[in-house]
Amino acid sequence: MDLLEYQAKELFRQVGIPTLPFQTIYTPRELKRLTIPYPVVLKSQVRVGGRGKAGGIRFVANTIDAIAAARNIFNLSILGEYPEVVLAEARYNAQQEFFLAIVLDYQLRCPVLFGSSQGGMNVEALLDNLQQVVVDTEFSPFYARRLTVKMGLSGDLIQSVSTVIEKMYRLFQAKDLDLIEINPLGVSPQGELMALDGKITANDLALARHLDIITLTNQDRSLSSQQKAVKDQGDLLSKADSEQWLHWQDSKGKIAIICNSWDLAVITWDLVCQRKGKPACCVVIDNSQDSLDFPVASWQQELSKVLTEVEKISGIKVALVNILAEKEVNSIIAQTLVESYQPLEPKTEKTTGEDRSLVANGAKSRSRRQPDNQANSQPKKIPSVKIVMRLLDREIDCLTEDTPQNSLYWTDNLEEAVEKAVSLGKSR
Repeated sequence: MDLLEYQAKELFRQVGIPTLPFQTIYTPRELKRLTIPYPVVLKSQVRVGGRGKAGGIRFVANTIDAIAAARNIFNLSILGEYPEVVLAEARYNAQQEFFLAIVLDYQLRCPVLFGSSQGGMNVEALLDNLQQVVVDTEFSPFYARRLTVKMGLSGDLIQSVSTVIEKMYRLFQAKDLDLIEINPLGVSPQGELMALDGKITANDLALARHLDIITLTNQDRSLSSQQKAVKDQGDLLSKADSEQWLHWQDSKGKIAIICNSWDLAVITWDLVCQRKGKPACCVVIDNSQDSLDFPVASWQQELSKVLTEVEKISGIKVALVNILAEKEVNSIIAQTLVESYQPLEPKTEKTTGEDRSLVANGAKSRSRRQPDNQANSQPKKIPSVKIVMRLLDREIDCLTEDTPQNSLYWTDNLEEAVEKAVSLGKSR
């Protein structure tokens, strides 16, 4: 996962790497309430390189110029990517610019420190002066000092730049990063250092251990444009004792994720993204430490309510249910989901088993006896959102051949459930 510049700088601040005052801008009119004194620099927040040469970085001296520049930046595509946020940052008078990076080398199976005495947009000069130090044993300040010497630094710069490298490595190790980069590291005429730009790549497989990174990338502001879109469709962002709609929203997403713990939510969201799926929203039901605190009978009520709310969100094709619970709870969950998918017409003798086949791994098709008066009851409409559920119990009695084909998919394997949800989300 590649972080945006301002997200990387939020992590820089946690370890004491110096950064300039900045403010995130989501619409040009927000610049009227800018708290950073002019002159400022406006930066397009995209994950691709080449922002400066493409016109994604503008220096402005007043509010009028800033609004005009921000409008241009928001409408500027850089290698096919448009920014959803612009970074407004104080301007810095740098006398020198360095390049620093730490990369996890999978061939060497260890981190490698990189540094260049020529940083910034001049890539050729940067590469001509690039130096590296392999961290082949436990990290110590020796490695940082060795890199600064190879870069040709002298005097107080050896100590100050080494300190920045040590802080970078501390963050690199603590967050299981694949890459951390500062380009450029500006040096003022007084010898003060400042991280003027930053890049971080987090290891996808380690994200479940770092919820702060997940939160940083998905909760950019109190109410993002995607969240407004969801809120306009029924005020669905809610918080209750047993139900929490997370602030992870994507108006272009196709998959709603339903779990019963924060850990499961993070892992499921991550797996869907890894398989090029598009999650739309995520809700946690019963995030209590002890599942016995949540009555079994409440599962049906809460799950039915969540499914109803998911149906209101336009664009969602699949609800991926990933719940780890006791057998009694699993039965309630399965029964609730099956009852949500009654056929449009009552079952007749002409209906074939193929028309009502259940697409589920490991589940045995069983006929379900219906009360005589149910055949005359008003048939329910099949919801537009299909359901993929991952439950660990192999034997679930309520899963029968009455379930419409491809409406409900069940498996006890999370990988299979995610693959199915992503496939259904991409289908037309």
